[in-house]
Amino acid sequence: MESQIYTLRTTANREDQVLDFVAANVEKKGLGVFSLFRPHGLRGYIFIEAASRGDAEEACAAVPYARGLLAATLTYQEVEHMLEQAKVVVDIRKNDIVEIITGPFKREKAKVVRIDEIKEEVVVELLEAAVPIPITVKLDSVKVIRREGEEDKNG
Repeated sequence: MESQIYTLRTTANREDQVLDFVAANVEKKGLGVFSLFRPHGLRGYIFIEAASRGDAEEACAAVPYARGLLAATLTYQEVEHMLEQAKVVVDIRKNDIVEIITGPFKREKAKVVRIDEIKEEVVVELLEAAVPIPITVKLDSVKVIRREGEEDKNG
């Protein structure tokens, strides 16, 4: 059976929170949901690609800020222009030592504390800092320079 794309109305500016709650529901309940996405610049809506309307409804049941599914489903062609090609999967793991390659902390080395693949973000702690402060950066803003349990590649 081919999957359908459902539109979930949300409270404006709460799309990321709704996305997190729906993703947690899908994982916890093992639903037939294949993808969730929130197009940049489109406020008040997220999209759910699911095997059935029942799976999509179950995924967003009792989710704060979710306002309900719209009656009509969408085709992939209707949402294709809102998607961008997925980036190459980055192999970053917890406790990896990374170098920040963009932004105000460029060239700083840090340890990976947590990875949020849905938001494509990684939480790191700078190694040179006197007090470890967690900093959230985009996954593509870091490169792995050493794995935990591995010798430094440069030395």
